[in-house]
Amino acid sequence: MSFFNAFDLSASGLVAQRIRMNTVSSNLANANTTRGADGGPYRRLDPLFATQSLPGSETASFDAALGRELQAVKVQAVVRDQSAPRLVYDPKHPDADAKGYVNMPNVSVVEEMANMMTASRSYEANLLALQTARGMANKALNLLGR
Repeated sequence: MSFFNAFDLSASGLVAQRIRMNTVSSNLANANTTRGADGGPYRRLDPLFATQSLPGSETASFDAALGRELQAVKVQAVVRDQSAPRLVYDPKHPDADAKGYVNMPNVSVVEEMANMMTASRSYEANLLALQTARGMANKALNLLGR
């Protein structure tokens, strides 16, 4: 694996986790939004991750010897969660139905905070891997310059 492959792998992870943190932020910001553009309550967003081959990784000697190619992560799509909204009894709410129930977003603040912490830790791990690869590349260049 070349240094450039390490950079590409870490960068793909950074981008994916940034998108994940943005969707979690959107979910948290709209945790109490009962009326959206479609007229119903906000529906939480989820990023769908998929793998993608790194260009040129199939010809890298180390990876070819192991019989595999490097796979980076990509965000295939950001989709709306189709689970049912939460029903909350609040007859004074302007969006309450005849029985006094309000359709609230299907967002769990506790779950979203756990998702945010996981995404943040994954982002930090990818950043550390990128910094380590950069340090190794600098050391290699210093050895060549002597």
